[in-house]
Amino acid sequence: MEHNMGLYEIPFNSIKSGRKKVEVRLNDGKRRKISVGDTINFTKIPDRDETLTVEVIELREFPTFKEMYETIPASDFDAVGSSIEEMVEQTYRIYTPEKEKEWGTLAITIQLLDSGLIK
Repeated sequence: MEHNMGLYEIPFNSIKSGRKKVEVRLNDGKRRKISVGDTINFTKIPDRDETLTVEVIELREFPTFKEMYETIPASDFDAVGSSIEEMVEQTYRIYTPEKEKEWGTLAITIQLLDSGLIK
């Protein structure tokens, strides 16, 4: 199955360069449809002028982002040098603690398949 998601420039470029191997999301209804072997098309936002296609290698659910960041090495998120508290704080700029509590979190381990500009 194929999924489409938006991604801000910094994490987009991090995946494109091969440094980021795990994408972080709420484990909401949309994400619960993802399975290992699926592909995800990430579109760089806000410009929407570039896409990446990745394959889902592994899915891991966690109750909180903090537990996720304590379990998975920072290098997999391309976040070496950031503390767990800083990583959680940055994630809360995108997702609220209320949504985290409602849905839980999902670590999506990915492998880059293709990248390119949208014509």
